Amino acid sequence: MEQLWFTALLNRLFGGPVLSLLLALGIHPRHEATPISNSFAMEIVVMLLLITFFIAVRMRLSVDRPGGLQHTMEGIEGFIGNMGEEIIGHNYHPYHSYLVALGLFILTCNLIGIVPSFESPTAVPIVPLGCALLTWFYYHFQGLRSNGLGYFKHFMGPVWWLAPLMLPIEIFSHTARLLSLTVRLYANMFAGEMVTLVFFSLVPLGVPIIFEGLHVGVSLIQTYIFVILTCVYLGEATAHEH
Repeated sequence: MEQLWFTALLNRLFGGPVLSLLLALGIHPRHEATPISNSFAMEIVVMLLLITFFIAVRMRLSVDRPGGLQHTMEGIEGFIGNMGEEIIGHNYHPYHSYLVALGLFILTCNLIGIVPSFESPTAVPIVPLGCALLTWFYYHFQGLRSNGLGYFKHFMGPVWWLAPLMLPIEIFSHTARLLSLTVRLYANMFAGEMVTLVFFSLVPLGVPIIFEGLHVGVSLIQTYIFVILTCVYLGEATAHEH
């Protein structure tokens, strides 16, 4: 795959140390001359953009005269907070910051593909998989934190004699969530990227703008689905048995 300009810059500056680190960990990149991939480079761009956004919001915080950035952040936080309260319940507050950070990261990764010379890292399987793995471990951790060892009762079914049947079913179900979260996000973003690229190559002006709009719509919808499923999984994991 052709390198993006930012990927080439990172490989020029940090390719040697990154290659040494990967080899020390027993990882052999496909192209040793360019160990940093486009998807990783785009994640760095997203991280820098979000850090800049958060710093700008923090510096402009005002009770009397809130600016546009503050209104935007308050709107995002309020929207995700309402979603969390409806699905998880009134005890959603400890998970609010994770949900906001996850949503902003995925949304920015999705939308950065509309910027010329950039591409959406979520259109590469490893990035959605990373988000899915982080979410999977996070909701299991919060389930254990909230319920202690009683969390494992969720896997055993309503009565003890169903445990031998319910346990493998629950394990398979929770493992399938990784595949579901990964494939749904990756497949939709990959398809959106390909459609946009095809029409830009065929008709450089006019028509591709429609598909850029569709790309934005798909980006918003896929972010919403990922976050809402995370809320559902957190709600199930942290629910207390009565």
